[in-house]
Amino acid sequence: MPTISLENVSKFYKPKRKKRGAIHQDMGVEDVDLTIRQGEFVFVVGSSGAGKSTLLRLITGQDRPNKGRVCVDDKDLNRMMKLSRNRAAIMFGKIWQDPTLIRKKTVGENLTLASKIALGKENPRLVDIRVKKVLGLVGMRGVESKYPVELSIGECRRVELARALIGSPPILVLDEITANLDDDCIWDTLHLLNDVNRRGTTVIMATHDSQYVNILRRRVITMAGGRVTSDEEKGKYGDVLERERKTPVLSRPRTDFI
Repeated sequence: MPTISLENVSKFYKPKRKKRGAIHQDMGVEDVDLTIRQGEFVFVVGSSGAGKSTLLRLITGQDRPNKGRVCVDDKDLNRMMKLSRNRAAIMFGKIWQDPTLIRKKTVGENLTLASKIALGKENPRLVDIRVKKVLGLVGMRGVESKYPVELSIGECRRVELARALIGSPPILVLDEITANLDDDCIWDTLHLLNDVNRRGTTVIMATHDSQYVNILRRRVITMAGGRVTSDEEKGKYGDVLERERKTPVLSRPRTDFI
């Protein structure tokens, strides 16, 4: 089963010029050493711009590090993806902050496309069975013919989770999946993720929802200034942020060697 390791990993971004001449600097990460074992449930917390999303993109191979290595079972992830990008589609189920469902396709068509990407061509009947199964798993049975615009934000998030699960990946990587959801939707989502995790799937989740982190008491990785400032088993959001406030402010990552 896959073990993820980051070895002295840094990722720096060039400044991006926005409208009216303003300079925008994306936060990267710097000197991250981290190991996530198969079957763990990990929260990644920290303020906006702390480097949480960058860390998740590095873990999934969406971004390549400027320095260091990201490995899965001691094999370099970027080399693996060069040989076959489909391996990442099979290994990782991913949900990013921004909605990614294709608006002009039905829920069923969105999931069928994801199944083809992850598993290749299959008998359409088997694909249909798989689509129904994952929709039932997330409590969205019977919406195959609906379009994303016909669903609420919470329902779209559930469909995205179904899409992430359709290839039965060993690792789920979730970036603010509970953002803009009401408490009931958040609880339903976290109960579902707990069930998936109990079956052996690794769950890595960036979040700002402190109360749920504190209640669930899973492993908590705190980031600030692009660095991992705390890594605690059965952690609490409040405890680690208190330690973060006592940590000296770190400089933003360098970009001079890019």
